[in-house]
Amino acid sequence: MIGIICAIPDEIAYFKDLHIQKQSQIAKFTFFEGEIANKKVIIVESGMGKVNATIITTLLIQKFNCNFIIFSGVAGGLDPSLKVKDIVIAQNIIQYDYGLIRNKEFETYQAGYLPFYMPTDEIGYKLKDSLLNKIKICLNNIEINYGTILTGDQFIHCPEKRKELFEKYKAQAVEMEGAAVAQVAESFNVDWLIIRALSDLAGEDSSFDFINFLKETASLAAKIVCKIIEK
Repeated sequence: MIGIICAIPDEIAYFKDLHIQKQSQIAKFTFFEGEIANKKVIIVESGMGKVNATIITTLLIQKFNCNFIIFSGVAGGLDPSLKVKDIVIAQNIIQYDYGLIRNKEFETYQAGYLPFYMPTDEIGYKLKDSLLNKIKICLNNIEINYGTILTGDQFIHCPEKRKELFEKYKAQAVEMEGAAVAQVAESFNVDWLIIRALSDLAGEDSSFDFINFLKETASLAAKIVCKIIEK
């Protein structure tokens, strides 16, 4: 079973056209079971933020026995070379708002660890090479950006912060759920994939662009998900 997570109604709307075979409710979340390209999928709207994404990813794996988790949605662009409507697939995804404050400066560290207690050299979660290669073959005729996506519990509406995040991480996009999905999936040894279409550029016009391009960019990400499942 393939689990598909979207954070908000506009992101899940495109998937509602699939043939729904079953619907179930857990807490405040509604799970829709159906098919895409004759493959069984379950789709759910998680709500925004890492906690919601963690709850849903755990339920998809434990309750619905999903062996592949895909997040489909929008994100803010960080890389100056990218524009609204560009697609980014995470090769690496980092929870950038987890870490420690030392000498009045914040240092990102791997979620769940500290440098002086259970230290690790890992930063973020990396997409499996075997899966990445299959996706690149599947999408070889579509312009896709593969790179680093940042996850944090903030909507970035600040050109200075956008510049800071890009310079520090050389990341392509920033969003609010993906790293939590990857962290849970890897805990259960389940494959994951984060697909984002840029709805805004995380600057001073980001809230305006987000509202105006949300529906279109959310559907762009969803169409990529469907193509991958079909192939």
